Amino acid sequence: MPLTFKPIKDKTNWAGCRWEVVDDDKLAELIARVAMGQSRYVRRVLTELSVSATKGKSTALDGAIKLLTVVDPEYPFHRDGWMFQVISWISAHMQGLADVIAYPHTIHAHKGFDGVHVQFDKKKRSVSLVVICEEKATTNTKNLVGRIWKEFAEMELGNRDNELTDQLTHLLENRSDIDVDKAIEEVIWKDARAYRVSVTIDDKFNSDAGYANLFKGYSTTISGKIDRRRSEVFYSSDIRDWFDKLAVKSIEFAKKMEKN
Repeated sequence: MPLTFKPIKDKTNWAGCRWEVVDDDKLAELIARVAMGQSRYVRRVLTELSVSATKGKSTALDGAIKLLTVVDPEYPFHRDGWMFQVISWISAHMQGLADVIAYPHTIHAHKGFDGVHVQFDKKKRSVSLVVICEEKATTNTKNLVGRIWKEFAEMELGNRDNELTDQLTHLLENRSDIDVDKAIEEVIWKDARAYRVSVTIDDKFNSDAGYANLFKGYSTTISGKIDRRRSEVFYSSDIRDWFDKLAVKSIEFAKKMEKN
């Protein structure tokens, strides 16, 4: 598997993990497959013991390359942000964080939630927890985290419950083991929801003290038990260069898939 995880924590304020890439080639392959429209296959690779490889369709290649390409070198944010959301989705599956995890978007700068995770109470046939995710690849991490706190505060007030309800309906409507209407109704209560912020960091925040500084204000924004506040970090000394190199590998793999 392409990632490993080191637990990080700040007292009772928040808890989470620091991600480390241990296999660039495997990560590039999984990202390429998502870009080619094979998210379901990637999910199975991450959660099942043995899965037969699938071929790439030639008609999907152009769209995949578009997702993995920066049009203007001065503005790589959309490409890098999309790739980071895919990495966050991969990490969530590898960590076993939920029973259902929304698939990654297949467009840049999608306006909905970056990610949604759902945990079930199978005995009650209901949802025990919904985790709302913000996942950002940035070189201005501290300011961006401050903006995320404002968004989380709005969600706590219920100002985006219509979007959350719609997302949950799409995620759960085909599940026979859950009372979907009851589950969605229960999630409206804020105690049934939690939050997960995943961001890239540089040398400034790459320490326990740096994490504490970066995520300061989390517990005052989101009250309650620590498991309502999850923080994830990925370190790179030059995040834009790292994404550039990873994207090249992903494009190469996508082209090989199309030929095979």
